[in-house]
Amino acid sequence: MAQLTEQTPTELNIPSLDTELSTQSPQKILERALSLYDNIAISFSGAEDVVLIDMAYRIKKDIKVFSLDTGRLHSETYQFIDRVRKHYGITIEMMYPDTAQVEALVTKKGLFSFYEDGHKECCGIRKVAPLRRKLGTLDAWITGQRRDQNPSTRATVPVIQVDTAFSNDERQLIKFNPLANWSSAEVWMYIRAFELPYNPLHERGFISIGCEPCTRAVLPNQHEREGRWWWEDPNSKECGLHAINPTQG
Repeated sequence: MAQLTEQTPTELNIPSLDTELSTQSPQKILERALSLYDNIAISFSGAEDVVLIDMAYRIKKDIKVFSLDTGRLHSETYQFIDRVRKHYGITIEMMYPDTAQVEALVTKKGLFSFYEDGHKECCGIRKVAPLRRKLGTLDAWITGQRRDQNPSTRATVPVIQVDTAFSNDERQLIKFNPLANWSSAEVWMYIRAFELPYNPLHERGFISIGCEPCTRAVLPNQHEREGRWWWEDPNSKECGLHAINPTQG
């Protein structure tokens, strides 16, 4: 019986692979991602991402991890990042915004312009531009997106997709979302089961945690994304990192 030949990344049929992996466990999805791509990294900021780091670390010790430091994160978030770094003995590459762009925005509009004209401009400078710079060095990346995080923007997130927002004519970037099918409860069951580090802000009612001025605790039974950019329309609650998410008609 002839052996099947493993496809190279350039030969992959992404929709077909998504169909194949859509019913697989996050561990199996990660295993496939790490076997297909050497130049791949995990984007790390929150509870979902530390679960991915733990799963990936059990598969391959020399995983690549990066995080975006916007300059406006909670102190607890910085401490959390450092605890994860020490817990796994890994390097977490910190990506920073362009100083001149931040200075120009703050000089022109002040420190809290996003409360008046929306968060897109600030996020574009502090998050999207540094992410684009990092993704320009990768062939694929891994995120902690879940479909139930935001029914308006993430309800149909696939487990693997071509990231058209950050691809270009010279290169195609692939994006893996191994936790797409998981719920928040499953994430926290994993964290508790394996005693993983987590952001202490979760103990104070914060669920989805971003920059300090744009994040607040949520009340019982409120959706987790209601604690982000609460002054804006729910359908706009994305910072641009996942701009290619399919939307509901």
